Amino acid sequence: MQVAIAGAGIMGRLLAWRLCRQGCRLSLFDRDPIEHGEAAAYTAAGMLTPYSEVESAELTVYRMGMQSLGLWPEIIASLKADVGFCQRGSLIVAHAADRADLQRFNQQLRHKLQPSRHKLQQLNAGKLRELEPELAERFGEASFLPEEAWLDTGKVMQALAAALLANSVTWHAETPVDETGSGYLRAGGEKHRFDWVIDCRGLGAKPELPEVRGVRGEVLELYAPDVCINRLVRLMHPRYRLYVVPRPDNIYLVGATQIESDDRGPITVRSSLELLSAAYSMHAGFAEARVLSSSVNCRPALNDNLPAVHYCDGLIRVNGLFRHGYLLAPVLAQEVGNWLAANGQYQSAFEQLFKARAAWKSIGNHCDYRLAKQ
Repeated sequence: MQVAIAGAGIMGRLLAWRLCRQGCRLSLFDRDPIEHGEAAAYTAAGMLTPYSEVESAELTVYRMGMQSLGLWPEIIASLKADVGFCQRGSLIVAHAADRADLQRFNQQLRHKLQPSRHKLQQLNAGKLRELEPELAERFGEASFLPEEAWLDTGKVMQALAAALLANSVTWHAETPVDETGSGYLRAGGEKHRFDWVIDCRGLGAKPELPEVRGVRGEVLELYAPDVCINRLVRLMHPRYRLYVVPRPDNIYLVGATQIESDDRGPITVRSSLELLSAAYSMHAGFAEARVLSSSVNCRPALNDNLPAVHYCDGLIRVNGLFRHGYLLAPVLAQEVGNWLAANGQYQSAFEQLFKARAAWKSIGNHCDYRLAKQ
């Protein structure tokens, strides 16, 4: 089977990796160079936190995220590369003035998940000191989610590129896709035909998928030798949820912003002040940290902030991963791959994953709980 994938972000690369393992002949088209680019995947913090998302996202995201959390070790083992995968759990903390937000988070998690399924641990000051001594200097309690993980997004993108090239994927780099259709795509002034075309362009698909919108996110990379935090940390706040993701060599990613805008301009003064002030309020050692870089990008989202797979003969569109790209892409890639391998007769897993909403839709026609064809 000859398959073309438009878009080499995390969704496009993971799907290409999956289909290569199924024996498909792959062509990958992308506007960026292979080594780097403007895809949202490069800006993401790489958090694999399905439990933490329960507070603000649909249970669909949790269910898919738990599936993906189990798939990542298989993917990493196949890539045979260091992608910075860490599964040390995440901590949720709040200052005294925002303690009600932490309590509300705990209540939401317990309310939405069955007791046997949530892994929430409430830590007092002593238990927090055992896990993260430096956080215990400013926080007297925390919520701990031991299964949550994170990875280094830049390393993941590099490892997937290397694996795809080693498997003889035809990579059309710096080749923007102008149009996708049933069994074809148009790029570089030429029309290319395939058995299937899979459009994973995110915001690049907006001309053909006008409902997709951009949600701006901003991330700071800090060098903080006076800070020693070994787990992913979220700081509760009435207006945002700051996250701090540790990387080797005293590097920390700090982010929180979620702005309804498709502006990719540099980070604003307001966002910088808010992120840095919140980081300093979490740990005094961030006062002398060095700002190594700031990154801005726009995540592709649909009206309900949930992903969708649209299809008709010869064309599949995967879009709307929002701020959950690394959390959701593995299971979406697996399900699309299974569906193609079964010639469109595979649907049971999606019926289980999407209880509240249709995951698969025929283009222009929503259908609940079943695979629909145009």
